[in-house]
Amino acid sequence: MTDKTALRVADLSQNTPTAFDLRPGAEVLKALAAELGLQGLRKLRFAGQIAAQGRKDWVLTGELGATVVQPCVVSLEPVTTRIDTEVRRTFLADMPEIEAEEVEMPEDDTLEQLGPVIDPAVVMAEALALALPLYPRTPDAALGESVFAEPGVTPMRDEDTRPFAGLAGLRDALAKDD
Repeated sequence: MTDKTALRVADLSQNTPTAFDLRPGAEVLKALAAELGLQGLRKLRFAGQIAAQGRKDWVLTGELGATVVQPCVVSLEPVTTRIDTEVRRTFLADMPEIEAEEVEMPEDDTLEQLGPVIDPAVVMAEALALALPLYPRTPDAALGESVFAEPGVTPMRDEDTRPFAGLAGLRDALAKDD
């Protein structure tokens, strides 16, 4: 994003939360949409506050709202989605260091290393990327079944791969014999 939205930690008040309200202009929306692979991005707003937590740590909380347009994963038609989500990031001055070769993901995924600045615009872009639908689909989009086989071979269908489908057919055949 821009340095205009970055807030120096040294300038933040320990006693009073620092409010922010970001409503990016058309150029920023266009650049962010391109970066995230969106067909369109409208009504982006990120408002909240940064408050001290203890002596050295900071917590950013806010509400993110946006309207995004993505291609449908089936038909490539535009899919418009409204995103409204709460965002929380905890910036720790002393981030716990992990020295193991293999590490499990921590339960709290809101922890960040505190640097000299906290930039709500960077948090906004990250939160938007995480909130995007992974597989947007239009309501009428349907996946058809594709069937491929060599000439002279009966093609295998999705139904043939279900393990109990064959057993059900066998059960029905045995029931018919009785």
